[in-house]
Amino acid sequence: MFEAFREERVVTSGATIQLRVGGAGPPLLLLHGFPQTHLMWHRIAPELARRYTVVCPDLRGYGASSKPPEGPDHAGYAKRAMALDQVETMAALGFDRFQVVGHDRGARVTHRLCLDHSQAIERACVIDIAPTLTMYERSDRAFATAYYHWFFLIQPAPLPERLIGAASDWYIERTLGSWGGGYFDPAAVEAYKAAFGDPATLHAACEDYRAAATIDLEHDRADADQRIACPLLVLWGAKGVVARTYDVLATWREKALEVQGGALPGGHFLPEECPQETLEALRQFLI
Repeated sequence: MFEAFREERVVTSGATIQLRVGGAGPPLLLLHGFPQTHLMWHRIAPELARRYTVVCPDLRGYGASSKPPEGPDHAGYAKRAMALDQVETMAALGFDRFQVVGHDRGARVTHRLCLDHSQAIERACVIDIAPTLTMYERSDRAFATAYYHWFFLIQPAPLPERLIGAASDWYIERTLGSWGGGYFDPAAVEAYKAAFGDPATLHAACEDYRAAATIDLEHDRADADQRIACPLLVLWGAKGVVARTYDVLATWREKALEVQGGALPGGHFLPEECPQETLEALRQFLI
């Protein structure tokens, strides 16, 4: 995986970000989701690197990136803090303006990047999410059942940390299996398991979700009238929960000025489940 990519560590104002960089051309940032690391892009990043300088970081708290303190209001894992990491990381690599693609948690960071750092974002893509505030405000029994982890992981520490930590490998297998299928590379799965075997990573991931249910909602409500200014591509899995629950394009047209996109033939983990379709959609959108 990522044989032609180099590894780097960038110290930001709030964290140390581990990343891989490969290719040449316009800068393109790829942000991973839960419960993964940057390795989730292994089937797409090498192809994109034929045209772009591809940057694949571990989000703060995940993988080999640092795990800063969460603070009393979970601000250490607010999407605002995580987005600032990425702007500072890209600037350290020499890129003040770039395109960004985010999946799952990385897509939520992408949304905040577009709001807080619009001058830095040329184009953005979010994969298999609806906006966080929309999802919480429109929650019902079906959503809470399918996305039970949203309400489990936000419980006060150390409840979810101790329960998951007792069988973290099983938890990763169940999470990947319940949202996806047998298409994960075994080496990637082992990397995800190794990451969640670290109690600090597990706690940080819970803090990511705790922030989403608290301070992120405060930020989102404060910015309710702000729209994403850059072109936005929205992709989602035709077999996934998001597709069954929302008019996905409509939810993003409430948040952005210029939106396009559609469903791909998969579930939640599109870059690993249907990489060719995901890659083709990105190639048609990115500049």
